[in-house]
Amino acid sequence: MQVLQVQLEIRPDPAEVGRARRWARSRLAGSGIGADEPLAETLILLVSELVTNAVVHTGCPAVLRLQLQGVRDDSSGAPSGTVRLEVADSSGCPPAPRHAQGDETNGRGLELVDGLADRWGWTPEGRGKRIWCEVDRCTSPGVTRAAAYPAYDGFAYEAV
Repeated sequence: MQVLQVQLEIRPDPAEVGRARRWARSRLAGSGIGADEPLAETLILLVSELVTNAVVHTGCPAVLRLQLQGVRDDSSGAPSGTVRLEVADSSGCPPAPRHAQGDETNGRGLELVDGLADRWGWTPEGRGKRIWCEVDRCTSPGVTRAAAYPAYDGFAYEAV
């Protein structure tokens, strides 16, 4: 299985949310997920929600990780796989899903993550935690594996 993993350090500043979205969009495009694909828009929204939660609720630096796993679907030959997003921070406070009422402006983030991701969860990590979500990728049979996933020679890693 081919894996691309990239990460971005996030400062505890609300402006970092926009920077994280731009960074993720460029990394997705570089992996063959076009900016106009519904998958890209879903992933960018998930990045936005997870990074916003880290910045707003922890006040701590964080690390955003994006991991793309590419496999060939044996039945169609089309690329498929899983995209995993993770945000790790040094706050020991667990995520607290809420249900926003009416016109409330906050409290929908983890509900959105739950609705958009195929899986999500969190794990304690040292003094902090890692919140993650995964979206399964299935492309149409007309898209070739080479177009969807550049050759990674097994594993690539980038830290910014």
